[in-house]
Amino acid sequence: MSARVYLGSFVFYLGYFCALLVSGLVFVPISLLLRGSQRQWLITRYNAFVLFWLQITCGIRYQIEGLDKIPQQQACVFLSNHQSEWETIYFQLVTRPLCTVLKKELLRIPVFGWGLAALNPIAVDRSQRTNAMKQVLMQGKARLQAGYSVLIFPEGTRLAPQQEGRLNKGGAALAVSLGVPVIPVVHNAGEHWLTQSWLKTPGCIRVRFGTPIATKDRKTEEVHQEVTAWMQTHKAQVSDQYVQTATQD
Repeated sequence: MSARVYLGSFVFYLGYFCALLVSGLVFVPISLLLRGSQRQWLITRYNAFVLFWLQITCGIRYQIEGLDKIPQQQACVFLSNHQSEWETIYFQLVTRPLCTVLKKELLRIPVFGWGLAALNPIAVDRSQRTNAMKQVLMQGKARLQAGYSVLIFPEGTRLAPQQEGRLNKGGAALAVSLGVPVIPVVHNAGEHWLTQSWLKTPGCIRVRFGTPIATKDRKTEEVHQEVTAWMQTHKAQVSDQYVQTATQD
C-alpha cells in the first residue's frame, strides 16, 4: 500500500469520528422529536457526509445501477451481500423509511449505537439462531405493515469479495409472508473499503439493484433460489476484475 493510502485513510477517520460525535450528541437527540422518514433524514446527514468525505480523502466514488427499479409507494425487502461498513452507511440513503436487521451488540457501542437505535432497527441475538429468525419474521412483519422497507444481509456477516457465503432464507420468508417484493442487491464495496483492514483504497464502488422479485402466492424456497441465482451472477459483474476485463475486450 502507498503512503497516500495510509494518509488518506487516517484523515478519513479523523473526519469520520468527529462527524460521529456531532451526529450522536446533536442530531440524534433532536431526531427523537421526529418520526419515521424525517428522523431517518436527519440522522443520515452523517451518512451523506461520510460518503462525501470518503471521496475527498480516499478517492472512493460510487456508481449506482437500477435505482429506478425500487418501488416508490410500496415497502419491500432488500437482500444484499455484505462486505464492509460502506453498504450499511449507503443503504440508509436509498429509501425512507428503512429499517435494518443487525446484531444487537452494535447498539451497545457509545454514540454509534445511539444513532442505530434511533433508526428503529431489528436487533437480533445471533447466538440464538432459532429465536433470531423468529425475531426477524415477527418484527419484520410489523415494520413492513407500518410502511418501512427492510434491509437484510442474508450472508449474516461480512465476507471478503472473493468469499462465497450461504444465503439465509429469512429474508425470502419475510417477504413471502406478506407478499411484498424482494429487491436483490450486489456491490463490490469490500474491494475499496477493505473487509479486514482500516485502509481505504481509491477506486469505484459499484452497486446494482435488481428488478423486484414478486413473492405473492410463491413458496419461500422458490424465491430464495431466484434471489441466490441473481446475486451469484451479478456479484461477479460488479467486481473490479470483471469491469477491467470487459473494458479491455
